[in-house]
Amino acid sequence: MHRVGYFLTTDFQVMTIGTQAVFEIANVVAREPIYRVTNYSLAGGETRSSLGVSVMTKAASTATGEDTWMISGMADPTNRTTTAGELTFICDAFQRSRRMAALCTGAFVLGEAGLLDGRRATTHWAYVDALQLRCPLAQVEADRIFIVDGAIWTSAGLTAAMDLALGMVEKDHGSEFATSVARALVMHHRRSGGQSQHSEMLELAPKSDRIQTALEYARVNLSKPLRVDDLAKAAHLSTRQFGRIFLSETGESPAKALERLRLEAARNMIERGRHSLETIAREVGFRDGRHLREVFVRAYGTTPQSLRRDARSLPADEELVNG
Repeated sequence: MHRVGYFLTTDFQVMTIGTQAVFEIANVVAREPIYRVTNYSLAGGETRSSLGVSVMTKAASTATGEDTWMISGMADPTNRTTTAGELTFICDAFQRSRRMAALCTGAFVLGEAGLLDGRRATTHWAYVDALQLRCPLAQVEADRIFIVDGAIWTSAGLTAAMDLALGMVEKDHGSEFATSVARALVMHHRRSGGQSQHSEMLELAPKSDRIQTALEYARVNLSKPLRVDDLAKAAHLSTRQFGRIFLSETGESPAKALERLRLEAARNMIERGRHSLETIAREVGFRDGRHLREVFVRAYGTTPQSLRRDARSLPADEELVNG
């Protein structure tokens, strides 16, 4: 059984606790207790979250045998200094455990403990510069969902912490099992650690259910030769109505939005796998590998091959998690 300890600091973010659902559902899917989760704080007792909700915790000194530690994030890490007692405990816990993760802004705590020195790390995009300033010996990357560097895991914004927890389940029990857990959690889709914090679906931000439905239809059918007529049909609108409403809600044409979705899907496949450009182009709806390369260079200013080389330079631990 994997023993997971959550170390909660005062005013921790509530989503920290939300990630425990990943381990809970892993137990349900496995039909046996493969994870044991325990909440700790330095002194124990009630620990207050940034929302005002309190959680009962055990004193950190009573922890025995935790192989994984999850360090909570906080609402504004730039206005909080980790106490000497917390830093001492975290350093000791790291030495005694298999891995330690910082959830979102929890990376500041690991940084203050010196555990990010010489490592790659990430955090919420709004605090990347502050983390790099606080931890000049760390290599802070702004555009990653989560990063694994040896025994240290760090994640971006709070929902990314769910992806990190699922990444741990995948490393412990394999991709197929992790997919079953994600399905049970009704996660929209699994995001790899190397995926961008930027989301085209979120960026488009349509206001109506009809346009959202059309975009979701496009996302799951990218391999098909989609036309505006197809998207309009999915939205139960005439082609003319659909084009007008789409432009009004997203600020761009359906064709341009579709290209952005295809590019995002292609980028994820390039970073995560070893498929040829021809295969990727076919899967995401470009004419061929040459067409994909042309559009990719125009959008990102680099070639698919360069992106793939960068992805392959990741440490072995992260490659394993990212598939």
